[in-house]
Amino acid sequence: MVTVLSPAVPESAAATSARSRPRLYALDGLRFLAAAGVVLYHFTARWSQVWGDEPGHVFPGLGHVSMYFSLGPELFFVISGFVILMTAWGRDVPHVVASRVARLYPGYWIAVIATSVLLLWIWPGGKDITVTEALVNLTMLQSLFEVRHVDGVYWTLWVELRFYLLMIALVAWGITRRRLLWFCALWPVAAQVVLELGGPNAVATVLLDKYAPYFAGGMLLYLLDRDGHAKAPWLLLALNVALALRNNVPWQMHALTANTVFTPNPWVLGLATVGCFAAVALVALTRVQHLRWSWLVPLGALTYPLYLIHEYWGWWAIAQLAPHANRWVVLAAAIGLALALAWGLYQVEKRVGPPMRRSIDAGLRRLRRPVEVPERRTALVPRGVTSRPAA
Repeated sequence: MVTVLSPAVPESAAATSARSRPRLYALDGLRFLAAAGVVLYHFTARWSQVWGDEPGHVFPGLGHVSMYFSLGPELFFVISGFVILMTAWGRDVPHVVASRVARLYPGYWIAVIATSVLLLWIWPGGKDITVTEALVNLTMLQSLFEVRHVDGVYWTLWVELRFYLLMIALVAWGITRRRLLWFCALWPVAAQVVLELGGPNAVATVLLDKYAPYFAGGMLLYLLDRDGHAKAPWLLLALNVALALRNNVPWQMHALTANTVFTPNPWVLGLATVGCFAAVALVALTRVQHLRWSWLVPLGALTYPLYLIHEYWGWWAIAQLAPHANRWVVLAAAIGLALALAWGLYQVEKRVGPPMRRSIDAGLRRLRRPVEVPERRTALVPRGVTSRPAA
């Protein structure tokens, strides 16, 4: 899947400085807010049967607002473009592959198993899945095999995985400022052309179709944070925001109309789309970057587990409690269960991830190491003496 024989990217002073820079604590908080928004959207606005009525009818006021939190994944993608470029700059392919695999898979495996157990044996009415589907989901490649997601939120991981592959290719080529600017200019435009012309699905898949502008925008914001303000990255950022608006507003108008009882406002959707980029810019390019609120770090750590585990376990809790308790109590209980499960998932993930990363990194470096062929030695034969095989 990934070439591991590429030359290592040399360490640079800029790369070392980037990794030693103060932590962006506000970015941890922003990530958690994105995940919390998705949780609220799923529990109070998105169609489901667990409340005994449409969630939008149960929470008419909150749901009318929380439906716009469905853009949480788009915010994740902008953050991912920023963070992955920051961590990949000055690194080599084995490091990037190992860090991404160890970051994505341990928590994902636990979430898939936990949700599959719930849907296969504890609450089969929640969703009709098969053991085979659950096993294929463990690869994170179910979309490639046209197998359903055990949990619908997994669709974003397929998008992230494809972005990581592009980043690994970029690392193998060698990351420079000039190459990144060209990449962030040509890649989203190429993806848009394929979308507009209805190009081959394989090409659209490789180019990340309508999600390319978010990742490219995040990468450009990192360039602005790293190197300071300049005209080229700002112009390219504006281009990517425009492409995101072009794709996201009509798509979300259709999706939210189909999945909620509400009719979304296109202007609010446009502002929310721009807000995905603006929020990361606020965190990275203003005085907000100097916040030192250490309590945001554990919230950031809970973000990925919460996103992975909340949907069906939360819906199960709602289905059990909704007939017997006040809607706000039920909502609080579902969110509390999701947070508790996320905390437990994180406790396992933080113990498995680091040794997994070290093992993968070491294995890939062994594959990179050239095989030493022993030098053949020719015996010296005195002049005038003819050698011949021993009898």
